[in-house]
Amino acid sequence: MHRPLVVLALSTAFLAAGACSKQEGAAQGGPGGGMPPPEVGVVVMQQGDVPIAKEAVGRLSAFRSADVRARVPGVLQRRLYEEGTDVRKGQVLFQIDPAQLSATVAQAQGALAQAQANAANSHAAAERARGLIGAKFISQADYDNAVAAERTSAAAVQAARAALQAAQINLGYATVRAPISGRAGKQQVTEGALVGQGDATLLTTVDQLDPMYIDFSVGVAELANIRKLAPAAAGASRIQVLLPDGTPYDRAGTLDFSGDTVDPSTGAVQLRARIANPDGVLLPGTFVTLRAVLGQEHAAFLVPQVAVQRDPQGAYVLVVGKDGKVARKDVVTARQQGSDWVVSSGVADGDQVIVSGLQRVQVGMPAKAVPAAGDAAQGAGGKPGAAPAKQAAPAAKTGG
Repeated sequence: MHRPLVVLALSTAFLAAGACSKQEGAAQGGPGGGMPPPEVGVVVMQQGDVPIAKEAVGRLSAFRSADVRARVPGVLQRRLYEEGTDVRKGQVLFQIDPAQLSATVAQAQGALAQAQANAANSHAAAERARGLIGAKFISQADYDNAVAAERTSAAAVQAARAALQAAQINLGYATVRAPISGRAGKQQVTEGALVGQGDATLLTTVDQLDPMYIDFSVGVAELANIRKLAPAAAGASRIQVLLPDGTPYDRAGTLDFSGDTVDPSTGAVQLRARIANPDGVLLPGTFVTLRAVLGQEHAAFLVPQVAVQRDPQGAYVLVVGKDGKVARKDVVTARQQGSDWVVSSGVADGDQVIVSGLQRVQVGMPAKAVPAAGDAAQGAGGKPGAAPAKQAAPAAKTGG
């Protein structure tokens, strides 16, 4: 007589358990209790021009550097500039004792005056001979001697005049002037020293510091690839310099020289850039880090490094297709650039490349694509070749 009550209790328990299972399944977001598709961060591929960049260490050098030397012998009397200051072209830097040089000039002037007097006498004698030869008052030999003496004395005047000019030039060298405008260095010889005796004694150096040169090198294979991708890139190149403390220099440079020989010891080609230095911040001899943009590669993609995986078949990426499922795409990586790979083939415009949550998905399974954020989106941060994915619209809430 208690069996109907037991059956009724069991039926009520089964109905309650079924209702709870349906509620849990609904709460989990899938019919029949299935899990929702995993969420992955993606970057949308966009084909475009990708800068051809090269990071290297370069050394700064002066645009022009001139050694100031003593070109005539003498005793150094005084220095007429402040060491380490900027000087103008033609400014007097040193004074060498001019006494001996002045005496040489005076001697040359006397020799010229004597030559000119002899030339005047010879000319007068030759004129008389020309008047007498016609009437046969003198012999032909006397006439020839008079004319020859006139020519010899004229040549002696020219030689004396040249000797005077050389003596005056040497006297001018006693006043040592700056050959270029720039920053004058440390004095190499003190006052009272004998200079220019046998060799051109180095007195100081003047360096032009605006603009400056940056010397660096690129591997020959890499340079050949750059020239193939961007044959006319040299004129449009940009050089960004990082100072020794890591701060970026506020002016960009341009590439102005590319060597045509390969260093056999390094297999590299020398390059040189020019950069403005109006404030004198850059100093010769400093090692700096530079990022050289040597051209543009057309129709390429930038893919974050975290998205590119490798297996025995090669490099590949995982994408979320239009059907919402994960697919594999084999790619060809051309080179590394910063935190990205430059991909020349394998992806297409609009592909949603997975950059985060890769461990939660497999090929063929569904996934929910959301814009990548943080470090995983490095390839999408405003760079050509990639863009952030658009945020999916939120699911509509059901009533009831």
